[in-house]
Amino acid sequence: MKTKDIATKYRISQSKFDDWLTKTKPVPFKSSMMGGISIDSDADVEVAVSRFEQHVAELDARASEERAAQDAQRAAVERAAEEKRKALASMLITSGFNFDGYTITKYSGYISGDDVVQIDRGTSGFFSSATNVGDSLMKSLSGIRRKALAELKEAAYDLGCNAVVGVDFDYLTLDPETASSSGGTMYLPYVFGVTANGNAVIIEKN
Repeated sequence: MKTKDIATKYRISQSKFDDWLTKTKPVPFKSSMMGGISIDSDADVEVAVSRFEQHVAELDARASEERAAQDAQRAAVERAAEEKRKALASMLITSGFNFDGYTITKYSGYISGDDVVQIDRGTSGFFSSATNVGDSLMKSLSGIRRKALAELKEAAYDLGCNAVVGVDFDYLTLDPETASSSGGTMYLPYVFGVTANGNAVIIEKN
């Protein structure tokens, strides 16, 4: 019986059956010059189909187990991300060194968070104007401070802490320049950086 007819009779995939049959050789079979495969004995057909269906069932079971494991891993990652989001959202920070109604039970050390922004100088001329550095900086300052604080909280979370005390900010300004290919001076964008500093602690409500 040709595998084409076997596949039709037993409702299995011919291509997968042919591939499995030629690789595992569970029963005698013949390959024709035209590329077809046939099994002469009806008993061998029954054996081959039975083993093939068992093989497919094992593959399906393994795939199901792998999907379940991936789903469990994905769910664990999502739970951890949600727990972290809630922990960061509820984390207390202060420029002082204590919180009313809480007791500091552990100091985990000095931490910091940073962010930086570049502000173009702009050009002057008939069709352009120099950048107003002050306005551009003030528009960016609150954003880079928030990012520095977010990084500070991340650092505290990584240490297993739930609060930060003694928070302050350091600011850095750079006016970079370099030599141009013509030997002149090329003025690069202004750089403004902010660092949020503090001490990571664990606090417990009184």
